[in-house]
Amino acid sequence: MLSQLHDLDLQLLRIFITVVESGGFSAAQGELGIGQSTISTQMAKLETRLGFRLCERGKAGFRLTPKGEQVLAATRKLFGAIETFKGEARGMADMLLGELRIGLSESLDNQVLQHLGAAIGRFRQRHQAVQFELISAMPAELERRLLQDQLHLAIGYFSGTQAALDFQPLFSEQQRLFCGAGHPLFARRGLSLDDLAACDLVQHPYRFEEARQSFPSGPSSARTEQVECSLAFILSGAHIGYLPEHISAPWEASGQLRALLPEETGYRVQFHLSRHRGRQPSEAQVAFVEDLLAAFGGL
Repeated sequence: MLSQLHDLDLQLLRIFITVVESGGFSAAQGELGIGQSTISTQMAKLETRLGFRLCERGKAGFRLTPKGEQVLAATRKLFGAIETFKGEARGMADMLLGELRIGLSESLDNQVLQHLGAAIGRFRQRHQAVQFELISAMPAELERRLLQDQLHLAIGYFSGTQAALDFQPLFSEQQRLFCGAGHPLFARRGLSLDDLAACDLVQHPYRFEEARQSFPSGPSSARTEQVECSLAFILSGAHIGYLPEHISAPWEASGQLRALLPEETGYRVQFHLSRHRGRQPSEAQVAFVEDLLAAFGGL
């Protein structure tokens, strides 16, 4: 009885199908390129493996037994499935598969989102069937998720202190110091760094962890990690604080924000593409990083 299927069995079954389709042993010689005696020997081996006769051959001619008919149908299904598998395997050989989980920093500039969209568009033109997930979170949360393998890649402003993470520069963002229309400095002329040092500055612990502030900040009664919350504190007129230009621009244009000594206090924040150093990137991840770097080449 046939309990396991080996390569030899597949060879014997192919001979069997050829014999049937040729109408007998003699007629199959030319198709198989072997003699009738060899065909007979191979068919006998197959019948021994199966444990029953497949066909009757003799003066009355060639014909399949009832079990032979069943084996023929099953063999055709088997080889059809094999061809289907081979076709699908060939299609997968150069196809990018799996999933990509990408973390994004908060409140990104529209131009940055356009470049990200262009990178995704480039990737979708590849031969791929990849499931994407985009997640927005604070920098510390993005780092935590990278370390715990919950993200494959992250785009944000990072401390750079995580030795397990790799950081690749992607683009930078201009930061400027602002006060709101109700703040005592809003209409004052001839400002100095000492004037700013006496103000209640919004603390943004992660963003400014390594920022080189050019003035000594005094006591602070406002603390947040979110850009939108920083904006709310500044608009209150009770605090000064840093904002990225793309967030401040419409408020500044409407006369509700004023940049404070922008030449002295402004600076750029470097955004990086980060991944875990110890994790082997998938083919999909490598390809998407290529598309991402190409899309951000102009920033």
